[in-house]
Amino acid sequence: NRRKKKGDSILENPSIPNPFPELCCSPFASVLSASLLPKATSRKKQVIKVYSEDDTSRALEVPSDITARDVCQLLILKNHYVDDHSWTLFEQLTHTGLGRAIEDHELVMEVQSNWVMEEETKLYFRKNYAKYEFFKNPLSFFPDHMISFPSETNAALSHSGILQMFLSSSTYPEIHGYLHAKEQGKKSWKKMYFLLRRSGLYFSTKGTSKEPRHLQFFCEFSNSDMYMSLTGKKISGAPTNYGFCFKPNKSGGTRDLKQLCADDEQSRTCWMTAIRLLKYGMQLYQNYMQPYQGRSGCSPLNITPMRSVSENSLVAMDFSGHRSRIIENPTEALSVAVEEGLAWRRRGCLRLNSHGSPIAMSNMGMSIHRSQSWFHHKISREEAQRLILQHGLVDGVFLVRDSQSNPKTFVLSLSHGLKIKHFQIVPLEDDGKLFYTLDDGHTRFTDLIQLVEFYQLNKGVLPCKLKHYCARIAL
Repeated sequence: NRRKKKGDSILENPSIPNPFPELCCSPFASVLSASLLPKATSRKKQVIKVYSEDDTSRALEVPSDITARDVCQLLILKNHYVDDHSWTLFEQLTHTGLGRAIEDHELVMEVQSNWVMEEETKLYFRKNYAKYEFFKNPLSFFPDHMISFPSETNAALSHSGILQMFLSSSTYPEIHGYLHAKEQGKKSWKKMYFLLRRSGLYFSTKGTSKEPRHLQFFCEFSNSDMYMSLTGKKISGAPTNYGFCFKPNKSGGTRDLKQLCADDEQSRTCWMTAIRLLKYGMQLYQNYMQPYQGRSGCSPLNITPMRSVSENSLVAMDFSGHRSRIIENPTEALSVAVEEGLAWRRRGCLRLNSHGSPIAMSNMGMSIHRSQSWFHHKISREEAQRLILQHGLVDGVFLVRDSQSNPKTFVLSLSHGLKIKHFQIVPLEDDGKLFYTLDDGHTRFTDLIQLVEFYQLNKGVLPCKLKHYCARIAL
């Protein structure tokens, strides 16, 4: 076999230098060896079908013991995407309107073995910026009124300490609060006081009493998976749009679901995050740390906020001298931002046409944004909210879309504080030139690209900077 000999000579003969050393120490080496190199032919393979946001699909022949992380790494390689550690394999149950992000360590074939014929289930490949956000920013995930500590624990425990308690085998914080529960075999919902403990999820039969005689077992998690409701009230008739449920493995349908819904997104996020930590524990932390292994300062349980790839790439720079420099002083950075905004307002922007010649923005200002990944043409407010929710309610997740109420304007949809907010982008004409603004004309931009780039670097009138855009990828 000529190809096999060539591969062996490069990878195994020490006298010939390896031209691709990064492939030998990559975290997805198992995928490469299994799917791209000839030595792994002894491993049993199966075919899976993965969909993207635009419903294009791709069939992959993969080893039967492949994990969700390895499938993502394989698709990243095949499609030449940038790996920012947020790619996720997502399981979606179409008929029941449920979905969940498959954990990185889960075996894909085991997930598929729990599928039933009555339910149309698909695997999606998409971004999920909130996957490990609770390790970076635990403050917003565990509000004080929903969490209690063991009596011997110091009440002034730090939030990194809270995470260490979640990951410890000896202690576990108690999560408590009201949830709406769907009564078994009925269409009605009942609001009850729930408590999450290491032994499982309980509800109180008498108000907020935590006495053992008033607590009734609701479910445990070892033989079931947790799903988020993607359709709100439509299918289940829930009293709010913040539903989630537990589906037993190899369940026969909705009759076996244990359905709950919270009063707001913060409450749902807290419950679901705590249950993930309870079910998977230290495995989640290992999943989170795997891309950072080998770097300094990444010792076990050294839980400190880490900036994302996109955040690290956006810093204030000074290009006025012979050499560029990073502006460390926040005051200087702010003044530069203001000056740059005024400069953008003053100057007319020129871009190149298809022949490489500069053309005025007035000829193309209404269409240049359509080629951008963050722009979504003619989608509804509800569809925009669904896309952002799928990408994760992390501060700075955004997209730009056409306004449905006013055809001449656009809308910036932005996630902040576990809520999705919408800001109108208004076109205005001044001295025969067209501009776009978010702040009633105080800051003007000649096209939407300038506007997005500015707010990626400056918060301005927005509650936070634009960090992660929602894109419909194609496989």
